[in-house]
Amino acid sequence: MVKLSSREEESNMIHHSKELEINASVETVWATLARFMHIDEFAPYVTSVDALSVNHDGLGAKRRCHFDNGTSLVEQVIAWSSNHSYRVHLSEMDAMPLIASEAEIKIQALDAGRTLVTWSMDYSVKYGALGWLLGQTLMKMMMGKVLVANLKGLAASIT
Repeated sequence: MVKLSSREEESNMIHHSKELEINASVETVWATLARFMHIDEFAPYVTSVDALSVNHDGLGAKRRCHFDNGTSLVEQVIAWSSNHSYRVHLSEMDAMPLIASEAEIKIQALDAGRTLVTWSMDYSVKYGALGWLLGQTLMKMMMGKVLVANLKGLAASIT
């Protein structure tokens, strides 16, 4: 696995993840996830994607995701392990009260050609202790809704 350095502030980051079993092989699931510039094909809140790098997948690939509420953010791949996982650093998140954020998608083979997909977010919220509380409550609810929708969209696009 190749990794770029991350600016995570470990002690202030809140971790939230969701997982879903998909009735498809790791290779099939990865074939969809590895099309990094095409997340809008299954993530229901992403309306379009702009490629911001020459490489469209793998380490260093960078995209701007536009959302149905008119906002956008930038994601850059900071770790990529084919048929296993990738991690992105989020930036230009002006519409969200976040200091820092990263997302990771991991896949694991299960029996009978099924795959476990885990989608997680690590984030640090603005506004000190009040922000931390916001991050543990409202932000977790919002992030959970997005993660579940993305996982369900992924499954629907594959099966």
